[in-house]
Amino acid sequence: MASIRPDMEGTFQIKLPEGNMGVPDMMLHGFQNAQRGNSAVHPLEYSEKHWQENKMAMDFGMLRNTQGIHAPLKLQMEHNIVRKMKRLPGLPSSNILEDSLTGRDELIEFDDIFNYGDERMNMQMPHLQIEKDLKLL
Repeated sequence: MASIRPDMEGTFQIKLPEGNMGVPDMMLHGFQNAQRGNSAVHPLEYSEKHWQENKMAMDFGMLRNTQGIHAPLKLQMEHNIVRKMKRLPGLPSSNILEDSLTGRDELIEFDDIFNYGDERMNMQMPHLQIEKDLKLL
């Protein structure tokens, strides 16, 4: 069974190249990407970012212990099949089947209120989008 104890992913210190006065020289080195090397500030931050994956791993572990290996394998196969199903590019999808498999259809989240499909700006030329997805462009 997966551990529910929160872990930090790792630590990394950002080192800025210093100029003559001990201050980073932006004209020579440019702006440094502050997000690149940041680690989790709090031990729960990393755990909360990966909450859905941790919950799914614990559920599959519990299923394996109670019903055997076939139950989580069947569910993982169904999840993989649902993730591969896509509509044509440019057409919005509600992902209702994936939501019902994961149990997200019973939750009201931030995206359910503020992410209307009609308000999204995803209208593109379908032929160009298909060629881009197939890596022909």
